[in-house]
Amino acid sequence: MNDHDEQWWLAGLGDMLVWARLRILETGAAEVFDARGETLRYDDEDTARAALMDAEFRAFDGLDEDDAAMMGFDLDSVAPPEAEEDDDLVPLMTEKRSGGFA
Repeated sequence: MNDHDEQWWLAGLGDMLVWARLRILETGAAEVFDARGETLRYDDEDTARAALMDAEFRAFDGLDEDDAAMMGFDLDSVAPPEAEEDDDLVPLMTEKRSGGFA
């Protein structure tokens, strides 16, 4: 997409995986779309990343098999949700863990 950079983040909550989408806008501001369907706005990427890490999210593109196993899922069985519209993403932003628990 031309007007922003998009990254997916993932957290484990009980027996669920919870997704968040981080968008870095051309202006340098950042937006986090969460599993409740809310878009949280931040002044910059660093502040948005810090908020995600404080909420125990991890950048999906930085995970390896060992990270996934520690979070209780198989990396090959999980992919960021996809939908045409944000409203359609909301029910896909949480999913049951497919592996064992760490």
